[in-house]
Amino acid sequence: MTQQLPQVPSTEPELTGVRNFRDVGGLPTVDGGSVRFGRLFRSGHLAHATEEDAAFLSTLGLHTVFDFRNAADRKVEGADIELPGVRNVNIPLNDPADGKEFWKLVSGGNLEQLRGALGDGKAADRMAESYRKMIVERTAEHSRVLHAMAEDSVPALMHCAAGKDRAGLSIAISLLAVGVEREAIEADYIKSNDPHRRYKIRRSATDADAMAPEVMELLGPLFDARVEYLRAAFETMEQTWGTAENYLTQGLGLAPETRERLRERLVSEA
Repeated sequence: MTQQLPQVPSTEPELTGVRNFRDVGGLPTVDGGSVRFGRLFRSGHLAHATEEDAAFLSTLGLHTVFDFRNAADRKVEGADIELPGVRNVNIPLNDPADGKEFWKLVSGGNLEQLRGALGDGKAADRMAESYRKMIVERTAEHSRVLHAMAEDSVPALMHCAAGKDRAGLSIAISLLAVGVEREAIEADYIKSNDPHRRYKIRRSATDADAMAPEVMELLGPLFDARVEYLRAAFETMEQTWGTAENYLTQGLGLAPETRERLRERLVSEA
């Protein structure tokens, strides 16, 4: 039976320059435990953090910030701010719906071009496929993150650009590794759809239809956190390795003792 999520008062701040920040503490594990508060955080990038944002982040006692953006992201958005005493580790992951030309079209294409590229379910299909690719092609990167947290990198904050896809999947894998219930993982994942957390769509197109309702509808799947994307990742684990457990042990090379250290750092036992 699925446990009710604990009704813990939220301490989530209203950060000005960092979107989609939250503590994943409180999520229930299948054996009756829960993720400890103050151990694992997620957000969008920190490049535009204000002084007030940085002051708050500095109170979290962070050991490591994992930045999953690629070089192109960092060139556009900038490097993360430096937090005193915190290690910044950049581990680029495949960008969902990646491709330079594709994103140029998303930003500057006209309505007809967007209909051809994104309509009839193409946008959602592209996103789901990008999650599948990250599972199969980025085992070394996800393994590195989990091993680092098992050793010394907690409290940790994981982020990408919007904090939705690359960070969302990495958080999901981390939670899976310590036994968090699948439903709870999905519930946390879709919180990125909350209005105050969503990535703001910006377009370079200047035609009359640049921000028209149909354009926003076509772009929506790229900027949504849809549970079917995350489920595509879980299905790929099972199709490729037989079970999600095999993905963790064989795909990511997580030995039992590593999993146990990770649980000790992240989970409060029942």
